[in-house]
Amino acid sequence: MIGSYGSGMTDHGTGDGRWVVAGERLVFDNEWVTVGLADVELPTGERFEHHIVTMKPAAITVVLDDSGERVLMAWRHRFAPDLWNWELPGGLLDPGEVPAETAAREVEEETGYRPRSVEHLVTFEPNVGMVRNAHHVFLARGAEKVAEATELNEGTFEWVLLADVPELIRTQKIVNSGSLVGLLHVLALSGPGAPASRRE
Repeated sequence: MIGSYGSGMTDHGTGDGRWVVAGERLVFDNEWVTVGLADVELPTGERFEHHIVTMKPAAITVVLDDSGERVLMAWRHRFAPDLWNWELPGGLLDPGEVPAETAAREVEEETGYRPRSVEHLVTFEPNVGMVRNAHHVFLARGAEKVAEATELNEGTFEWVLLADVPELIRTQKIVNSGSLVGLLHVLALSGPGAPASRRE
C-alpha cells in the first residue's frame, strides 16, 4: 500500500486545496498494520512528513430477522479502549475475497446464522485523516440458523430490537464506527424520509 496514496481518487474541484504527496517511506509493517511517512505539501506551500497507517479492509453486516424488527448483535469487550458495547458481525477480508463474501462468511462464523441475502449499503473510511482502512457495510434481510458459531471470542450474539437502537446509541452502548454507520444507515432508509422502494 505504501506509495499508492491518492490512487483512484477524482478531483471534483479546480485542484486548489489538494494535499500533494511527493512520496512515502515505510516505517513499520506486519500482517495487520503498515505505518508509513508521507512527504506532503499543503495548499499553502508548507511541506512536512505525515504518518499514514494502512490496515486491512473490513466488512460488516446489519443482519435483520425475517420480520425486519430485530438486528443480530454481540455484546462484547474491546480491550484497547477498555469498554463494552453492542457490535454487528464483521471482520477482515481474506486474500482473494470480495467484501460481500467476507460479510456472509463472518456472519456465519461468528453467529451460526446464514444470511438469506447480502446487499451493499455503503463503504466508508473510519479515520480518513491518517488511516487507510475501508469498511464495507452490508444489509442482510433474514437469516437461517445452520450451525453453531465457530468463532468463540466474538462476544455473545442476541437479537436486539431495531427500535431500541437509537437509545443504545444515545447511551453509548453502541460506539464502534462500523455498527454506527450500518445501523444509522438502515434506520435512515426505513424512516419517513426514505424512498418508498426502501421502506418495507
